[in-house]
Amino acid sequence: MRVNLMPPLDFDDHKIEREVPDLSAPPCRNCDVVREIAFCADLAHDEIKRLATVRCHAQLPPAFTVFREGDPADHVYSISAGSVKLYKLMSDGRRQIIGFLFAGDMFGLGLEGGYVYTAETVTSTQLCRFTHRKLESLLVEMPKLERRMFSRAVKDLVAAQEQMLLLGRKTAKEKVATFLLKLSRRAEQQGLSASPVALPMSRADIADYLGLTIETVSRTFTQLKREGVIGLPASGHVILVDATALKDLAEGATA
Repeated sequence: MRVNLMPPLDFDDHKIEREVPDLSAPPCRNCDVVREIAFCADLAHDEIKRLATVRCHAQLPPAFTVFREGDPADHVYSISAGSVKLYKLMSDGRRQIIGFLFAGDMFGLGLEGGYVYTAETVTSTQLCRFTHRKLESLLVEMPKLERRMFSRAVKDLVAAQEQMLLLGRKTAKEKVATFLLKLSRRAEQQGLSASPVALPMSRADIADYLGLTIETVSRTFTQLKREGVIGLPASGHVILVDATALKDLAEGATA
């Protein structure tokens, strides 16, 4: 596992010349996020404009550390394009990825104190950043935004419960099947095709998310392909050849 040693993201530092975020801030009307899944969904035009006044924007390269576990939890982030992984490190250096996030997702929500995980970009990613203080000041003005934030918090709780089940009770095939179906459903929510499924993350990332070894992940993908459940046309994509069989696997209905 490679530990990212890049400095935490500074949205206000314009002096770095190499591997730096692009700090240009396009108007929200140019955002490509599907409004139905973005945290700013359902806001009126004037509310979108008000929200835009309290945000910073950045274009980040892959493998960029947005923040580290333990950093002051001063900001909330929204993904407008790209993907981010969230992970925790154990004292011996082992890594557990606790989530992959995509356009429309938020992260950084939490109680007072430090972030409880590290956030790192998987691909080139566009982020919007909001300070907790400024965002909270808008909640009174925008009840829709407050409801949306609450919904996000509940979603995070449900995801944590699902991850506990995934790690604790499922076999390798069940884990991989569940993972692929989750990505497929996420793609549909973004208005994309359910298949093929894009896998922007590495096999090592998938292994650290599913609690498996890289070898087991690769072997399971190969086995599912041999059984005619999935297709592997090219690196970074998986075709769901038999979605019903994959669902049965994910639910433990077949061996």
